[in-house]
Amino acid sequence: MNQKPVFPKLPPDSEAPAVPVRRSRLRSPVIWLLLLLVAGGALWWSRRQAAEAPPPGRGGRTAVPMSIVPEIVRKGDIAINLDALGTVSSLATVTVRSQISGQLVRIDFKEGQDVKKGDLLAEIDTRPYEAVLAQMKGQLARDEALLKGAQVDMARYQGLSAQNAVSRQTLDTQTALVAQYEGTVAADRAQVNAAEVNLQYCRIVAPADGRVGLRQVDQGNYVTPGDTNGLVVITQLAPISVLFTMPEDNLQAISARLRSGATLPVTAFDRAGAKKIAEGVLQTFDSQIDSTTGTIKLRAQFGNEGRTLYPNQFVNIRLLVDTHKDVTLMPTAGVQRGVPGTFVYLVNADATVSVRKVELGISDGEHVEVRSGLNPGDAIVIDGADKLRDGAKISVRSESGAGPAQPEQPAGGRRRQNGGRQP
Repeated sequence: MNQKPVFPKLPPDSEAPAVPVRRSRLRSPVIWLLLLLVAGGALWWSRRQAAEAPPPGRGGRTAVPMSIVPEIVRKGDIAINLDALGTVSSLATVTVRSQISGQLVRIDFKEGQDVKKGDLLAEIDTRPYEAVLAQMKGQLARDEALLKGAQVDMARYQGLSAQNAVSRQTLDTQTALVAQYEGTVAADRAQVNAAEVNLQYCRIVAPADGRVGLRQVDQGNYVTPGDTNGLVVITQLAPISVLFTMPEDNLQAISARLRSGATLPVTAFDRAGAKKIAEGVLQTFDSQIDSTTGTIKLRAQFGNEGRTLYPNQFVNIRLLVDTHKDVTLMPTAGVQRGVPGTFVYLVNADATVSVRKVELGISDGEHVEVRSGLNPGDAIVIDGADKLRDGAKISVRSESGAGPAQPEQPAGGRRRQNGGRQP
């Protein structure tokens, strides 16, 4: 049975003893309060660990200076390059067709073969044209004999006419007959020449140097001058040209260089722009600007001895317009733009950085020309400049070939030497 405890009564003047409280009622709130305090403390500690280090002067601690590798401004040459997309175009593409009609009795080339101008490609049956030539020669011989007889009669009539033995009309008639035979003989000789030319056309030869493509007709077929595909296509591959376009704004610089007699090198890269395919020179540019695109077409010529370029191939073109020699150069990564304009962070001798406004010239992607603001030998920040400010302390470190300082190992971490030990 549950019985209530009986406590003895004390006198009023005496100190009352502590009255026991039921532990079951007090234990639950205390436990929850302790759990809340522990959770809050853990959350505060995790946020404090993730937070950045306190700024200098707070809590008696000093911020660690930012470690950088400076880049030295130097003298050098920088090229003005213009990039464009070009299409390879052959300087001569010839479709070989027969100039006469006849049966193809011989093919004297292999597909993909390199041929020279005048090399035999195919032959047409010559017998019909030999017969026509013989006929024309016979007709010429007959008409030449008639002309000779008429000339003899005319000479006789001239002598008789001087003696008044024949009438003047007879002499004039004979003179006209001689002229008629002379015209007939001239026509016969022309027909003989035409027959000889047709006989020569039975031998189909290469009209230009180049590479023979795929055969379009087989031996034994009857060919005519009206055949659409012809016999074969010859394409000149060496040398070869590339057509590409440039914005009209670049035309003045290119034109001025060509007028001065300069040779502008052109480099062809693959479609990815990573592998160099061939090197050539700029030949000329078009006489009109395309008003719809604001561009002008240019032609570059390549030797193509290694057969790396083929007609209708797409390539990336890099045109070297000019080269600025012995100028001040700095990495493009060091250029900053903000309220002061275009500036860089200059590394000072006291291991601080300062904002230095610069005027830039041309750029080749990795380096940029500095027209004013920096001198060769100045050290600038190229990495981590977004975390710097004017007058900020830095820790200069050097790697192989980078930075003016020499490394040394300080207590509690790295430190570098640049005219003294860095904090």
